[in-house]
Amino acid sequence: MRTRLRGDAGQAFPIYIVMVAGLLFLALAFFAVGKAAALRNGSQGAADAAALAAAQKARDDFGTGFYASLPGNTLDVFLGAPFVPPCSEAERLANANEADMTLCVPSNGYLRDTITVEVKGRDPVDSPVLPGSRSKFAEAEATALIEFRCPNPIAVDTTGDGIIDLFTFTCRNGKILEIVPASPPPWESVSRTLFDVRLVDQ
Repeated sequence: MRTRLRGDAGQAFPIYIVMVAGLLFLALAFFAVGKAAALRNGSQGAADAAALAAAQKARDDFGTGFYASLPGNTLDVFLGAPFVPPCSEAERLANANEADMTLCVPSNGYLRDTITVEVKGRDPVDSPVLPGSRSKFAEAEATALIEFRCPNPIAVDTTGDGIIDLFTFTCRNGKILEIVPASPPPWESVSRTLFDVRLVDQ
């Protein structure tokens, strides 16, 4: 009777080892998947922050050209012109979020400009159960929109000299701005009303 019990125990031991090994593998696999998801989320956050930062800096840089276009009533030309994306700002935010910027591309369109940023995380997945994971890094992309939301302003030449003296902007957010080209307000006080910046799906 005892011999049979010892035999049963001997047969059960390899099964036990296989079960433990299987559970350990599953645990490592779940950990790897969780780590990969966390790294992906981190890279996406870095891409979002980088794209938004670049778009906000671009909006800040619009002021000089925007105001220069008003006296000659050439605002439409300015709004449709290409712009240089401040990719250094995108790179700064990517770096602050432990990622490297791999792409920064602008796309200009009338009233709607975009900046697309791609980043790569710096930490590999590095899991023993995922072949090649030591060289696998999370990548992400984000696009930020810069949208002019006060189209078709009313331009008034009060002196008849061909130079516009007053612009009245009625914006989609319900706000009304009056800008005198000869003495415009500080750009930072009106830029967020004139231009909306937000993330969009590409």
